[in-house]
Amino acid sequence: MSTVAATWDEIRSLHQARPRSLLLRGTMLFFGLAVVAVWLSGEIEVGDLFTERRRRNLMRFLTIEAVPFPMREEGAATLPVFWIWVSGIWADRGAAATLSTLWLALAAIVLAAGFGTLISPLAARTLATPQPYLLEDRKRRGPWMLVSGGSRLVCASMRAMPEYVLAFFLVNLLPFTAWPAVLALALHNGGILGRLYGDTIENLDPQPLRAWSMLGGQRAALASLAAIPSAVPRYLLYFFYRFETCVREATVLGMLGVASLGSEVVEVQASHFYDELILLIAFGVGIVLLGDLASHLARGWIRRAG
Repeated sequence: MSTVAATWDEIRSLHQARPRSLLLRGTMLFFGLAVVAVWLSGEIEVGDLFTERRRRNLMRFLTIEAVPFPMREEGAATLPVFWIWVSGIWADRGAAATLSTLWLALAAIVLAAGFGTLISPLAARTLATPQPYLLEDRKRRGPWMLVSGGSRLVCASMRAMPEYVLAFFLVNLLPFTAWPAVLALALHNGGILGRLYGDTIENLDPQPLRAWSMLGGQRAALASLAAIPSAVPRYLLYFFYRFETCVREATVLGMLGVASLGSEVVEVQASHFYDELILLIAFGVGIVLLGDLASHLARGWIRRAG
């Protein structure tokens, strides 16, 4: 019993001795007060979610509208009936829309990753110096500070542009094609990946790269043969994460008329076919899950190869 008491005393002392951050506590207090202020402002009526009308609508949706149409009759809710319905929707519109969404997302993320990889050495302040990873005269860093700062500004400007607004603008320049969606997604995600890739290079262990530089390695070789290969696992993580985002955004951009799951969702929603709408959304979820599996396998293979 005394041993347990002593253990709890140690835990209590460690808890009391833990580092405390006024910034963290202040941030938590600020957001807590913000939630309370929004709650009391009257803009959000929480009680409106629990009215009798809302309850009836929810029950109707769950028990009728969300149930596949062929299974709504009593005794028809069987797995073969469900499978026939799913395969019919897939053959009729799901396959083409899903593949179109996949190709849009893939084309956009490949372009974005290519741009991000190319600009990342310029955005990394450890590489964008007169002599990377070596001691140098600060006065000589002026031009290279402009290079790194300018590269980061370009990335920030690209990711600040909303995909939907970009696509809406590009539709007027490139009508009746998939390019407005692809370019809008590529520009936005290229800015994000360029910044993330640059930060990844900055956070690499400097010792091996410094040794490479001391042996006379040039900047281009240092970036392409040492820094970027070392950052590939993290690059892949960000690549697949943004790919998932591209899948979701390609679905949304389909509402502009680009053939994708989004255009099909708009059509079935206008007809109030909510069962088909849920299935189309599930097809998009399937793409994201496959991308997550591919990310897991690719990063595992790189770790084993390393």
